[in-house]
Amino acid sequence: MSIASHPSDLAPQPALLVLSHLRWDFVFQRPQHLMTLAARERAVYYVEEPRFGPHADRLERREEHGVQVCVPYIEEGHSPAESQRRTAALLEGLVRDETLLEYDLWVYTPMELPVVAGLTPRLTVYDCMDELANFKGAPPELRAREAQLFRQADVVFTGGHRLFEAKRRQHSNVHPFASSVDTGHFARARNGLGDPADQAGLARPRLGFYGVIDERFDTGLIAELARRRPDWQFVLLGPVVKIDPAGLPRGENLHYLGQKGYDDLPAYLGHWDVALLPFALNEATEFISPTKTPEYLAGGAAVVSTGIRDVIRPYGELDLVRVADGVDAFEAACAAALAERGTAAESERQARADRYLSRLSWERTWAGMCAEMERALGSNEARLSGAADD
Repeated sequence: MSIASHPSDLAPQPALLVLSHLRWDFVFQRPQHLMTLAARERAVYYVEEPRFGPHADRLERREEHGVQVCVPYIEEGHSPAESQRRTAALLEGLVRDETLLEYDLWVYTPMELPVVAGLTPRLTVYDCMDELANFKGAPPELRAREAQLFRQADVVFTGGHRLFEAKRRQHSNVHPFASSVDTGHFARARNGLGDPADQAGLARPRLGFYGVIDERFDTGLIAELARRRPDWQFVLLGPVVKIDPAGLPRGENLHYLGQKGYDDLPAYLGHWDVALLPFALNEATEFISPTKTPEYLAGGAAVVSTGIRDVIRPYGELDLVRVADGVDAFEAACAAALAERGTAAESERQARADRYLSRLSWERTWAGMCAEMERALGSNEARLSGAADD
C-alpha cells in the first residue's frame, strides 16, 4: 500500500509501536485520542490484531489522523502459536523496512505480547485501560500474559482509579490516568445542532446511551424502565458485541439506532433529556472508567448512572451525576433529572460540571503520560549506567 509520506521523517522522537485489541475504526476512544496526539510528535504504528483468511501473510497499512494503522493478514488454519509467530515476522519486517533503530512499545493487549518477543524497544508501556480478563470470552492465558507484561513494562498506566488500586500491587511504577474528554467537541451539543434524521421523529422525553452494547450493559434495567415508563423514549446508539442481539429488550419506546461516528455524537446528545450509564454491576464493570461520563457532561446533559466506582468517585461525590442502583432508584433518579431540566438547579449543576471539566483534556493526559515515560527512561538509563560502573 502506498503511503503519502514516510512517517519516520515526521518525528524527532523514537517511533511508537502500539499493540491493540481494538480496531482503529471501531469506536473512537482512549487509544485513538492518545495516539492521534502522539502522532503529532513521533511516528506511530498502531498494530491491530490479525485478520485470518485464505491468503498469504501480509501487513496492510493506512494513515488515520497521522497514525499508521497496521493490519496483519495471516493465513488461516494455523495454531495460535504459529499465527503469532507469523505476525511477529511481519512486525520485525516493519521495523526493518522502516529503519526503526530506536522505538518504544505501547501495549493494550497482553495476549499479543509474543508477537513482539523478537523486538528490542527502548521503553515498554502498558496502558491498562480495562480488566480484560474479566470480560466475556477472555482467553484463560490472558492473566499469565499480563503477568509477563508487568515484568517487562517500564511504566504502567491505568484507565481509572479503581483499576489503579488493583494494579499498583503488581508493578512498582503504576499511574492512574482516567479517560479524559475533548470538551470543545462535545460542547457542540449545546449549540443548536440539528436533530439527526433517525431520531428527529421520536417523542420527548428522550433518555439516551451511546457506547458498546455488550455484557456490561444492563438489559434487564432498560427493559423494566421501558415497561414502566412507556412515555419515555430510550435511544440506544452503538454496536452490539459478544451478546445475541435477539436477546435485547424490545418495545415501541426502545430505539436501537446502531453505531454512530464520533463526529455525529454531539448532535444526538444535544437532543436528549437525560444521558444514561446503565451498566450492570458485574465482573466486567468492576474496573471500568466510562469515557462517556465527562463527554455527556460536556454536552450539557443530565446524567444518571448505576454505581460504577469510577463514576461515584469523583462525579457522584461532586453531585455532577446522579448515581442509583436498582430499577426503583434508577427510575426515580431519571425522573428527578427530567424535573430539573430548565431550572436554576440545572444551571448551577452544569456550571459546576464545567468548572470540573476545565481541568480535563486529552492533551493534559498525554502530557502527563509523556512525563512518566521520560522519568521511566531516566531511571533505566541511571540503572544501566550504575551497572556499567560496577
